[in-house]
Parts: sequence; C-alpha cells; structure tokens
Amino acid sequence: MTAQLVMMWLTFATIVAMVVAYALERWSIELVSIATLVAWLVLFWLGPILLGEKTPLSPDDILAGFSNQALVTVLAMLVVGQGLFQTDALERPATMLARYGGRTGMGAVILILFGAMVTSAVVNDTPVVVMFLPIVTAIAATRGIATSKVLMPLSFAALLGGTTTLIGTSTNLLAAGVAQKAAGLTLGFFEFTIPAAIMAAFGFAYVTLVLPRILTARAGMADQMTGGSGKQFIAQIDITYGHPLAGIASVSGMFPALKDMTVRLVQRGEHPFLPPFENLTLRPGDTVIVAATRNALTRAISDGAAAPSRDADNGASETAPTMPTKDVTLAEAVVAPGSRLIGRTIEQAAIHLDTGTVVLGVERRSRMPRMPLSDIRLEAGDVLLVGGTRDTVEGLRLNRDLLLLEWSAADLPTRRYAKRALVIFVIMVAYAASGIGPIVIGALGGAFAMIAFGCLNIRQAIRAFDHRIFLMIGASLAAAAALEATGGAVFIADAAIDAVRGYPVSVTLSVIFIVVAILTNIISNNATAVLFTPIAIQVADKTGNDPMPFVVAVILAASCAFATPIGYQTNMLVMGPGHYRFRDYLVGGTPLVIIMWLVYSVVGPWYYGLW
Repeated sequence: MTAQLVMMWLTFATIVAMVVAYALERWSIELVSIATLVAWLVLFWLGPILLGEKTPLSPDDILAGFSNQALVTVLAMLVVGQGLFQTDALERPATMLARYGGRTGMGAVILILFGAMVTSAVVNDTPVVVMFLPIVTAIAATRGIATSKVLMPLSFAALLGGTTTLIGTSTNLLAAGVAQKAAGLTLGFFEFTIPAAIMAAFGFAYVTLVLPRILTARAGMADQMTGGSGKQFIAQIDITYGHPLAGIASVSGMFPALKDMTVRLVQRGEHPFLPPFENLTLRPGDTVIVAATRNALTRAISDGAAAPSRDADNGASETAPTMPTKDVTLAEAVVAPGSRLIGRTIEQAAIHLDTGTVVLGVERRSRMPRMPLSDIRLEAGDVLLVGGTRDTVEGLRLNRDLLLLEWSAADLPTRRYAKRALVIFVIMVAYAASGIGPIVIGALGGAFAMIAFGCLNIRQAIRAFDHRIFLMIGASLAAAAALEATGGAVFIADAAIDAVRGYPVSVTLSVIFIVVAILTNIISNNATAVLFTPIAIQVADKTGNDPMPFVVAVILAASCAFATPIGYQTNMLVMGPGHYRFRDYLVGGTPLVIIMWLVYSVVGPWYYGLW
C-alpha cells in the first residue's frame, strides 16, 4: 500500500470518528472540533515522517478554514440577524401577518409560517425562528391549538425558505465558498432560487396541510414563551409631562393604548379611580397601576410607555430610581425566605441603592394587590421584575435577599432603532443581490453598521458570534482539505460513479442528493455540505458534466435536516417549547426529506437540462 493510500484511509478514519463524535453528542461540539483539528495537525505532521514522504497538507492549509471568507460571511450574517432580533425589527410585519390570518387559528398560523419562510430567504433562519416563535405560540394559545402542532412546522418552514437564496443559510454560503476554491465555481445570489422555490412550495404544502395532522397534540410551553405562563406582574406607570400616555382618554371603560395590560387603578393625588374607567383622561401626575405579563411590560418599557423614571419637576427626589438609557437587561428575582426585605416596601428596602437595579413589577401568586407599586410590602416568594445594566443584574448572584433566576435575564429590545436596523438590512441584501462585489463585504459592512448605529452593543454582537459554529466549520473545512489533498474525494467520486455506471446522469444526481440528505440528519448540515461539495465536483468532472447542478444538489440536500432534532439548531430550539420527542422528528420529518428528494430528482435534471 502506497503512502498516499495510507494517508487517505487514515483521513477516512478521522472523518468517521469526527462524524460519530458529533452524532453521539456525548462531548461538546467545541471539544470534538478542537480534538479533530489536533488530529489533523498530528496526522499530517507525523504520518508523512513515518512513511518517509512529504506532507501533502501543511498546518497553514489545515487552519486556513478559519480565514475562509464564507465562514466570515456566516458569522457576520449572524450579527446582522441578532441586530434585527434585538430591535424587534420584524415583530410588526409578523403581527400584521397574524392580523390578516382570518378568524381561524390555522389560517393565521399558515400566514405566519409563510412569512417566516419568506424572511428566511434573506435572514439566517435561527433568529427568524426565535423572532416568530412567541408570535406563533401566542396565536396557538389564543386559538386553542396545541403548540406541538405549530412549532415544528415553524422550524421546517424557516429551513425551506433558507434554501432559496445564497445567503438564506450558512450552509449555502459555505458550500459556495468551497466550490469557489475547489473549482473556481461562482454561485450567484439567485443561482438555485427556481429549483429551491419549487421544492419549498411542495415542502410548505406538506408542512401546513399534513404535518400538523401527524404530530401528537401535547401541552407545550407556549405560556412561558409568550410571557410566562400567564404570570402577571403588578407594575406602576408614572405619567409625567411629555409621557406617551399623557392625554390618552378611556374608551368603553378601558385604555386602548394599554390593550395588553389590565389597568387596576389610576391614582390622582389622594383620589383613586377604579375600573371601569368612564370619561377619564390620563394627565401628568397620575399613577397608573397595571397587571401585565413580562412581554407586555418589556414592550411598554422599550417604547417608553412604562419607564420607571420620574420627572424631577413632579416632586421626585434626584435620587429616584432611573433606568439606564441604553443596554438595559431585565431579569426576575425571588424574595428569599428570611430576607431583610420582607415586610418592607420597595422604597423602604432601597433595592435600587443596594443593587443598582430598578424594580419594574411584582408578581404575587396568592393575590393581586390593588395599590401603587411603592406601597406594596414584600413577602417571601414574591417575584420581582428588575432592570439595569448587565453588570448590576449579574451582581444579584451575590445578593442573599434576592435570588436571581439566571434563565430569566434578557436584554431589553431597542425598539426605537428598528427602522434603522431594517434600513441596514435592506441595503446589505440589495448589495448582495446586485452582485456588485463579494458578499463578505456586504455582510461585514452590515454587521459593523448594526454596532455603529446602536442596534447592537459589542457584547450582544459577540454573543451572536457562535464559537461552536466557528470551530465546527473550521474543523469541517480542514476535513474537506484533507479529503482533497489525499485523493479521498476522487476515490469517493469514483466509487459513486461505479455504483451508478450505466445509469443516466439524473440518477447520479438523485443518489448524491439522498446520501447527503440522510447524513445531514446525523451530523451538522454545515459539515455535510463542506465535506460533500468537493466530492460532488469530482463526480461531475468524472462524468463530464457541469458541476453546478451537483453542487446545488449538495446545498439543497444538506438543508433537508428535518428527520432528527440534532439535524439543525432550529429543530433543537423548538424541541423544548413544543415538548417534542426524538420520534416526533422521525415521524414528521422523514416524509419531508423524501418529498424533497423526489422533487429535486425531477426538478434538478429538468432545470439544468440533464434529461
């Protein structure tokens, strides 16, 4: 056996070990990725020395994937998507879709799923699912639909939409980068939009008409995702001069501007007004006591309608609690048994002076007090909604009187920058679609603009920079380089050609698609695309065909991660809220994989003239 063959089989063994390690999930993605990189470095340093040959792959070549422009583009797109999410830029369009969905719950859900699919064509699917998830669950809850019937369709719809453009998913960009490097093949923004759109149409029909009937109805976590299991906080809104609610009049006993909240009391001086409120107009100096979910309070604070700060001209002291003007974090904290705060009002407890956070609301399970927030005496077990900087909120970990609920910490959306974020996003998409220059320039420019114009801060941008994706893609690109350098890609291509020898090229294309579609449900779709793109190019060269339809087959098949929760991150994202089991993905996703395979087996050869 020659030295090259030994290196090739060692490369195969390393790739198999990597795939198995990723699939078993016994170790973290980061650990497996770093271990694989170490294995490549050792293999191509020590192997050639023992075999008395020159190494076919230098350390620079192995680590070159981390400077791959496709990888940089993917990470920059994640930052742009985080900017849209952080500003709630897509919430209003999604809400409008829900409003036009008709009276039936599924009609509204279908419109939302269609909106998610279309949006995923130009925004990474993960932030799209995160953004649409609370809207879908809210509709399901109000229309009496089990969340398990709608959340998996949401993930699948986003995946289908992401396949239609070059920037729809990270998989598309990575495969395009590998094709450019391996064969000088340049994929345009709409290179595979037509076949992908046809496949998405068939897939969407299945997702909306068949999948909800297959899925088992289970009680999900819709309430938690839509504001906390119906949990109501008592909050206080002080109406000051220039406040958005100043001058708002009651209509039919309620205040339309506070439609997502229950107004329990309006305190005007010494005179309280109780519901129903007839012919009452809010004016500066009023204190409005409301009961609302965390989501409703978050929206109101973000819009400036429920800011806890008071106007100094109104008699409040200069030391009155004020919220930071930007980069605000909200969290929930429980009053601990034996706490010194028990029996004290919020002002007496001086929580702001002690912790630097501002109390925005109080949730008490036993009863709902009808009094100003400042007059409520705290009890053990009360849940406080607090706001402040990230540092002050994290400082509650050391507080013995308040127990911070770690999972509840979340940044306050900067909704006032939503239009700004949308403009940045539209300009970036227009640049990418025009083909004027490399997409990486537009992606990095968009990420920079999101930070420079205040849509994101550096910490939020870094959080969007997923180190797991960075390491996994870098390790996968190293594996692809090893396959090419040792002749492994050619070997696999020859084996594939021998297996379908004598069959039409359309059959070869179909076989490549189904093999990739199966593997993408076992390992990462990004890793599958990176590994199989050079193999597909080799198969095209060996059969004397244009490599484009083969690369497109890999791209589209790698996005068929429907049959397992580990196939794609959005599947994992909806697994908990939907109370899904592994079997649910097999039952609901496998038919969709088969549909995508059959449709491409017809559409691909037709579109590229391979019949």
